[in-house]
Amino acid sequence: MFDTLKNAWKIPELRARLLFTLAMLVVFRFGAHIPVPFLSADAMQAFLGNGGTDLFSLFDVFTGGAFSQATVMALGVSPYINASIIIQLLTVAIPALERLSKEGVEGRKKLNKITRYVGIALAFVQGAGLYVTLHNMSVQSGIQAIAQPDGIPKALIFFVIVLTFTAGTAFIVWLGEMITEKGIGNGVSLMIFAGIVSRIPSAAYSVYQNYLAGSSASVKNIAIVVALVVLVIAAIVFVVFFSEAERRIPIQYAKRVVGRKMYGGQSTNIPIKIAAGGVMPIIFASSIMAFPATIVRLISGGNLPTSGLGATILGCLSAGYNGAPGWTSIVYAVIYFLLIIFFTYFYSTIQFNPIEIANNVKKSGGFIPGIRPGKPTSDYIGKTTSRLNLIGSIFLGIIAVLPVVIGAMFKITGLQIGGTSLLIVEGVALESVRQIESQMVMRHYKGFLE
Repeated sequence: MFDTLKNAWKIPELRARLLFTLAMLVVFRFGAHIPVPFLSADAMQAFLGNGGTDLFSLFDVFTGGAFSQATVMALGVSPYINASIIIQLLTVAIPALERLSKEGVEGRKKLNKITRYVGIALAFVQGAGLYVTLHNMSVQSGIQAIAQPDGIPKALIFFVIVLTFTAGTAFIVWLGEMITEKGIGNGVSLMIFAGIVSRIPSAAYSVYQNYLAGSSASVKNIAIVVALVVLVIAAIVFVVFFSEAERRIPIQYAKRVVGRKMYGGQSTNIPIKIAAGGVMPIIFASSIMAFPATIVRLISGGNLPTSGLGATILGCLSAGYNGAPGWTSIVYAVIYFLLIIFFTYFYSTIQFNPIEIANNVKKSGGFIPGIRPGKPTSDYIGKTTSRLNLIGSIFLGIIAVLPVVIGAMFKITGLQIGGTSLLIVEGVALESVRQIESQMVMRHYKGFLE
């Protein structure tokens, strides 16, 4: 990766793209420190102070702490991501959207435009819901989350806060599109990448304060830190290996004579990745697991039960929730693991159609050696995909559950969504390197990729 970046830096055009991308990321991080008018950052931090893994904690990770600091970029790109998922699902159900998805570049532009509008609408709705939640928290707990200056109508304060959240999301999406168009590409994903990476120094400092600072620097704590570093490195290697692993189904094309020329007779393959769904199954599973605690917090103004059956149930659905007994982390890990397996198959069913692939191979005059064209081919591809999904879902489950297990063993909070962050950072980094390499190959600079 570093060799690719060094070689790309030697090309003036790519160097300009890299600098533009870096400048946009700096603007994004600068915006993550601009406060929202009338909103208290202390109240937002109190709102997130239970250490649970609800959707708001996921927002805070994706935004690089902008959510907990009550800044303009508080909602991040989460509304846009939700809009993208909604449009993808509706593409399967609505014929008009399905036709747009098959119209090439122009169709994709229209779908992206629809996605942007839906994302902005979702940002407004989420901002309004957050405002109501913070207002209820001010009434019930006495924490002054929203300022009420004399002479300013409450309706005006509502629209200022909600429209600021919405404008922040729209601005981030615009920055992402600028990176995609004038930078190295993969713009919106790079915004999430920057938000997650920006939390690494504070996380490292927190580990240092808890285990290595002053009198806490015992042999046991040093051993725990070393073990954590080794586990993180091993997890990165594990993620990269499985993310790049793929099963290649061989395709043979029959020879045919047209005039005096012979066509076909070539061999190729259909690459099917083991982790084809990427991080999406984990995001879906995290959202489902976080939904009950999130709804309780929205209704109760940020207050959660600290004892009784309610605390136990929320503990089983939110690892690390302070009001739950310790064994709930194990229940959470099991339910979380099973949901990841389910959503891996669900997402693969939406994105991958063995019948369509088999028909395309047949129309092109190709066949899988030893497999008859048509239904036997689609059955073979479907069975292969199902087996790969099982391996991929187990891999995703291990990556997602491992931080929960480590956090429960070493009594460390804040690791519960580390698997999601690791997969996103790794996936965006590899994809960005591929984008740079493809642009280098297009410019025919020989020797740079050797």
